[in-house]
Amino acid sequence: MSTEKKKAVIEALLFAWGEEISVKEISKATGYFYREVESLLTEMEEDYKFYHRGIILLRMGDYYQLSTNPAYSQYIEKLISPQKRKSISQAALETLAIIAYKQPITRSLVDSIRGVKSDHAIKILLDRGLIETKGRLDKIGKPILYGTTHTFLKSFGLTTLDDLPNTEMLTPSENDDHLDK
Repeated sequence: MSTEKKKAVIEALLFAWGEEISVKEISKATGYFYREVESLLTEMEEDYKFYHRGIILLRMGDYYQLSTNPAYSQYIEKLISPQKRKSISQAALETLAIIAYKQPITRSLVDSIRGVKSDHAIKILLDRGLIETKGRLDKIGKPILYGTTHTFLKSFGLTTLDDLPNTEMLTPSENDDHLDK
């Protein structure tokens, strides 16, 4: 089978699946070798960019998903009425940042870092699919461990957690004193 036909098969799988799908799952469904699927996906990603297509291929670690090209969002907005989604609260955003940088992490550790209870914020983040349970800590009470999801990566335009800003960049420096005045 030609390279172009293999790309078409993968494109059909991505389109039909709709959600993110792993390279391993694509390899299993197609019978193509894992490395070949990786190579084909990289080529497809470049093809979509080069030809200014209406869709793009999003990469989130070892997962891929077809998405509309943000460059054409104005046309999509005209076609469909935009859904108003309630923005995320400051408390939920703080909680999400702590979980993203410290994962896997327990709710009690999140609470101690924030200095307040985070039950409601964690529930909101779970409901929105930005975090998920990653298991339980092996200590008395077996507290739940939380971590981020592929939805988190996609929502913030990240490929992997390594793309998060370095925490040293987030700490105010001596030169930033003028910002407080």
